[in-house]
Amino acid sequence: MVYPSQGYGCIISFYSRADSPHHNMPSHHRDGILIAIAGCAVTLTLWSLCAWQLIIKFHTEITGTVVPPCFCHNGGICQDGACMCPDEWIGLLCDIVNFCEASTYTYNSEGDIKNLTFERIIVGKYGSSKEKCEPHTVNGNSSIAIRLCSRNGIIPTLEQPSVLNCNENLDSLASQVETADSSAVLEIAKTTQILTAVPDQLTTQNISAAVNISVQILKKPNISDDPQASKTVVTTVSQLLDAKETEFSNDLVNVTSSLTKTIEEFSLMSNVTQTNIAVQSVPLILNSSAILFLAQRDETLGNFQTTKLEIQEDATGLSDELSTEVQILLNITSNSSSNNRRAGFVLYQNNKLFQSQTYRSHNNFSKQVVSGTIDGGTANGVEIAFNPKYNTSKFQLHDYACVFWDYSVNDWNTVGCTKERGQFLRCKCNHTTHFAVLMAFRINYKYAKPLEYISYIGVGLSIAGLVITILFQILTRKTRKSSVTWMLVSLCSSMLTFNIIFISGIENRNSRNHSSNTSGYEQQYSTYYTTNNTLPKSDVVDPPEDSWCTAVSVLLHYFLLATFMWTALNCAQLYLLLLRAMKPLPGNFIVTMSVIGWGIPAVVVAVTLGATYRGGNALNYRQEEFCWLAALDQDQNFSTKKPMLWSFLLPVALILLFNIIIFIKIVVCVIWKENKDLTRNKKDSFMGKITGTISVAVVLGITWTTGYFMLINQEETSLVFSYVFCILNATQGIQICILYTFRSPIFKKKISKMSPAWKMPEISIYLHSQIYRVAKLQPVKDFRETFRSFETENISFSTLSDCY
Repeated sequence: MVYPSQGYGCIISFYSRADSPHHNMPSHHRDGILIAIAGCAVTLTLWSLCAWQLIIKFHTEITGTVVPPCFCHNGGICQDGACMCPDEWIGLLCDIVNFCEASTYTYNSEGDIKNLTFERIIVGKYGSSKEKCEPHTVNGNSSIAIRLCSRNGIIPTLEQPSVLNCNENLDSLASQVETADSSAVLEIAKTTQILTAVPDQLTTQNISAAVNISVQILKKPNISDDPQASKTVVTTVSQLLDAKETEFSNDLVNVTSSLTKTIEEFSLMSNVTQTNIAVQSVPLILNSSAILFLAQRDETLGNFQTTKLEIQEDATGLSDELSTEVQILLNITSNSSSNNRRAGFVLYQNNKLFQSQTYRSHNNFSKQVVSGTIDGGTANGVEIAFNPKYNTSKFQLHDYACVFWDYSVNDWNTVGCTKERGQFLRCKCNHTTHFAVLMAFRINYKYAKPLEYISYIGVGLSIAGLVITILFQILTRKTRKSSVTWMLVSLCSSMLTFNIIFISGIENRNSRNHSSNTSGYEQQYSTYYTTNNTLPKSDVVDPPEDSWCTAVSVLLHYFLLATFMWTALNCAQLYLLLLRAMKPLPGNFIVTMSVIGWGIPAVVVAVTLGATYRGGNALNYRQEEFCWLAALDQDQNFSTKKPMLWSFLLPVALILLFNIIIFIKIVVCVIWKENKDLTRNKKDSFMGKITGTISVAVVLGITWTTGYFMLINQEETSLVFSYVFCILNATQGIQICILYTFRSPIFKKKISKMSPAWKMPEISIYLHSQIYRVAKLQPVKDFRETFRSFETENISFSTLSDCY
């Protein structure tokens, strides 16, 4: 005991278990046994529930809908029972080669023997040579040659390379093509194809120049008589359709419209098929009343990358073959007796040449465009059917519109087109120009299932324990004379509010209206859309707005951040009281802590809402699957741009890091530090040290670190940590109640008075107690502080000398 002499001084008293008037070793032993039995019972119950849930989960997976397993090779991914192959492989099991190996080609250049080296090339694509043009040439540092990899049956075959003229570029070719004679047209077409052979590197200016060149060549008289030049131009257009969609700006609309008009006229004269575009022409027989153009998936190699084209005359209607991708039926009214009547068809595999101002595309869905043209007759109505392919496990068709390309406004239009119910997406139009269906999809969210029993029980116990702890701390504050009640009550209050909101509002109410996907084509294309043929604004439709779910997400975000903030403040207070025991707490400590504990989380939530909700889309802030912060992108990958990372995981990680550092310091320097100066109980019991460690760990939220292991990208490991995380943190409230309320001597006395039959042994299990008496030479009022927040085994301050 230390007495002050002058100025400020303090009197500090220490309590050990032997100092307690209720000290009783046998009672303490019995009490420890009872607590151990109760703890074991709760733990076994929770782990039993966990095992039960796991058994039910795996049993459901085994006995539920069985998807045939697929054994994909060469990096293929099994999805919905089918292999999704990388570009280099095709086939049902991704076991058919779809590339040409790296090669070297020797050629004679003005008397010099040179080699051209090519890397692996995908079938249907052109590869660029490693050799480049000289830096001082017009095409400096561009590949000097390209080489096509085609397929001969199932065997990939390399074509002869095409060598580039290094002194020509797209701009110079565009200036030459208009006046070029027939002998120069082929060379210009070949050079243009070479210069556009790497679509990813094409700019808007490159695309504009290449389109102008293609239009000029296709308008040349008798161009259909030069099949090599025609094929080369169509190949160039196919390559342009592989360019980045962002490069097809609004400035190109007039240019691309000119190209599609020209190709439509060209389709009456030629037959050319490339990867992204097919041009088909057929003469019409006399008295022909209808002609059907079909594009079907060729499954002869077990893949869906090859398209087989077919034209049927005098067709009676649209085909019902499921392998049909797109089909167009022209009902013909003849206005000529000539035998030179023809029909032409054009199929585009994407809509990059048809950039709309009203319809926005955000995903790589199938957006095929088809057109039919008649020379020597009139189309008396057109029927179209599309059978698009998309990821049915990720997206659900919401609606679609039958549209045609209106050249008067250079945009899609629905006038004169109607929807027709039936198999596939069917339309009827009064036009013969370019047709498409613009689809609107709804993301097929995997809504979270209702909370499992283990969550209900754990959170329910926590709510009960937190309520008891809050009431106990408030009602017995005067008896305990504790100045730290506010800290523990604030922590328990924020945790209690979070648990109540979590258990009552975490489920998104949209999940109740969510229906599972249907697999039949008839159901898939006839039940998800309206009969109104209205042009959608986007290819993705947001789910119905749920303001309640957004509000729940905000409250959960705030109160969980507040909970962690209060664990950090409790940690700071522990540091001040245990490791800086000889110094009093700072002035206005409680007010300062309250502003920090409740204010900083509010600032974080407000900033997050302001940064993510400005666009009016709640899904920028929260998830749709359940009411919590958004974390994944459209591909279901964890995104660093979503608020889950920077507004929750990072702040919580910093708080937990701070708590862990202080926790280790307290455990090493206080709880597990041997006290050689004590005359009584030189050795604290092992059980007491364990209890003290657990008590500090629980109130500091150390167990929440297991949540970060749930981010491990391995399903089984993540599942195990999910259940560990659930058990440790769903029951955090009841753990606090057991460690800081039920083990309190005051609580035991109250229970004993209420029911003598339940009388429990009393022991003094203070961590420590300290009394400050501040005095000056002049009379001032006393300031007392007693720290009894953590009621575990007593540890003397004499053990702290090595920790300052």
